[in-house]
Amino acid sequence: MNDLMVCEIDEAYLDEVLEINNLCFNPPWSLDSLRNELKNKFSKYIAVKKKNKIIGYAALWLIIDEAHIINIAVHPDYRGIGASSILMDAIIDICKNHKIPGITLEVRSNNTVAQNLYKKYGFVEEGLRKNYYGDNLHAIIMWKKNVL
Repeated sequence: MNDLMVCEIDEAYLDEVLEINNLCFNPPWSLDSLRNELKNKFSKYIAVKKKNKIIGYAALWLIIDEAHIINIAVHPDYRGIGASSILMDAIIDICKNHKIPGITLEVRSNNTVAQNLYKKYGFVEEGLRKNYYGDNLHAIIMWKKNVL
């Protein structure tokens, strides 16, 4: 894990982020959507790099006293080496630096790997959005309220 580092994402990294996005999400975000998100004054995009290659990224919105994790994804070839934990640690550090006490997210009800990651970081289930991702694909709403 020593060769993994976190950086902020800018326009130069969008092709690598798009590749991970296309591999991990159905439907994936478009390049234009990602580009527009980088311009959003509320959004923060970070990546985890191995050597000079982006292997994962996270996107969040920082809005007053809460953060909303929009996306977190790791390239399938690099899963299981701690990249998602590094991203989660960085998200929590960002929230602490901005004095944001709570983080929320939606996770697919069938994505137990992601749910377990979030639970490891103290997130708890607080709601359900039925059919959020499509027919019978529900979103579990999770919160971590003790960030500070």
